[in-house]
Amino acid sequence: MFECVVGIDRFDGITSAVEESKLGEFADEAEAVEVARAHRAAYEPVGESEYAWWLVRRSGDMMARWIADSRSDREFVLDIRTGQLVEA
Repeated sequence: MFECVVGIDRFDGITSAVEESKLGEFADEAEAVEVARAHRAAYEPVGESEYAWWLVRRSGDMMARWIADSRSDREFVLDIRTGQLVEA
């Protein structure tokens, strides 16, 4: 199983609050990435200080299989344990 997650960081000028939610669990990785890409394409930030990111990983894993954010059109693989990004 693969999970698709979205995180939204809202900065109000003083503090930052991150809301993370699961968009779903999928038997197929490609389907999870497709859902993440569609959610990303439809995303509209509320104000300039809002930042969002999406990731796909095996359920329970620390290694993301796919990651992207709202400020770039690039996609990455991220090792959550080390914080290293590898461009996809």
